[in-house]
Amino acid sequence: MPLAVLASLLAATQACAEDELGERDPVSTVLFASLEAGPAKRFAAFGLKRAITGGLDASGFRALVKLGGAHETPSRPRPRGNLYKAEGQALLGYEWRIGDTFVSLYAGPDYEEEIRVCGCAVSATTRFGARLQGDLWATPTRGTMLQGSAYVSTMDRRLWGRVAGGWAVPLGLYVGPEIEAYRQTGYHKLRLGLHATGFRLFGLNWRLSGGWQTTSDRPGEAYATLGVHWRR
Repeated sequence: MPLAVLASLLAATQACAEDELGERDPVSTVLFASLEAGPAKRFAAFGLKRAITGGLDASGFRALVKLGGAHETPSRPRPRGNLYKAEGQALLGYEWRIGDTFVSLYAGPDYEEEIRVCGCAVSATTRFGARLQGDLWATPTRGTMLQGSAYVSTMDRRLWGRVAGGWAVPLGLYVGPEIEAYRQTGYHKLRLGLHATGFRLFGLNWRLSGGWQTTSDRPGEAYATLGVHWRR
């Protein structure tokens, strides 16, 4: 489902460029990936953001597609076993850019498939919903940054948000605190940590963060997240 939507979006983008300009016009793209690790959960995701009108250095319409997968070991007495999740979003939106600052707003379908393995028993659940998502990147002063992301989804009444601030240090990095919160029906999570954002290596832009999290179903524990993006 998410892959089919992605193919449709890219085809529509190319068709618009050919109709308006009479030739194929290169469109700026950001590829991104993330890896999250904790005692009870491992999550990996990858995706792309593509400019439909204009380039990424100017305001315009955007397509955002993300696919991810997770492995969890629930700590609740029942049901036990292993939990595997696959998710995907295919969103359309608009991004406003002023210098190094951008604000974007997206909307589109949300998808999740959950497979629970308990001994010889296997159960699967598929969910569909709608997502509204916003992102912010700003440099209030020459040596500071502010980044924020949030979404709301109709699946299980999900709410998620992350805010991070930082100060410039050598090697082109921003270092500072982050706070992240998540809630859905019957579950909530809160994270407090530190991040280092903007390190460039192998032509990629990296972010590393870690700290302490509390959830409604487990004792407090450490978490770590690695993110990377490549602009082309």
